[in-house]
Amino acid sequence: MGRVVAFLGSINVGGNRIKMVDLVAALNDAGFEDVSTVAASGNVILPDLHDPAMLEMRLESVVQQRFGFKSCAMVRSADEIRSAILDNPFHGTGPQHGSDKMVHSIFLSQQPDPSAVDALIEEHRTKGSERLALGSNRVLFLDYVHGVGVSDLSNKLLERRLGCKGSARNMTSLKRILAKMEEPA
Repeated sequence: MGRVVAFLGSINVGGNRIKMVDLVAALNDAGFEDVSTVAASGNVILPDLHDPAMLEMRLESVVQQRFGFKSCAMVRSADEIRSAILDNPFHGTGPQHGSDKMVHSIFLSQQPDPSAVDALIEEHRTKGSERLALGSNRVLFLDYVHGVGVSDLSNKLLERRLGCKGSARNMTSLKRILAKMEEPA
């Protein structure tokens, strides 16, 4: 049996503080088994037993009921995580690639309209040095170049422009998550 990862958005940012041990306890109380986390940003690894859309709704419900705020959940398989690393055009080595901490894959609730992505890229072309590219399979690639904290491309702006929710992870985190997913059970 494989495992999936759920990226929970809004965890440990903007005042939404949750200890991962408390998140695991809440999920265990809700009937989930063999739950683990990676880092303190809402990366939950669990057995691949559920329909991904149903799992996303259940996870969002647990966070809302137990911790009192809305979170979005993006469930992905190990193959999808591997693809989000390997297909990211800004990840790699050489001067055309960014650092693992600055290069992100943003997991989206749906595949955005390519014209919305093109408009966002064109609009941002004169505003900053960040680079964007649309991937297949509900992922947006973003190289923040100088850091997330100095970028105008916030998660809220991206969600407004693309018309869907998203949760971003950098390459360093994705590599750790994939390694944990691939550990023997």
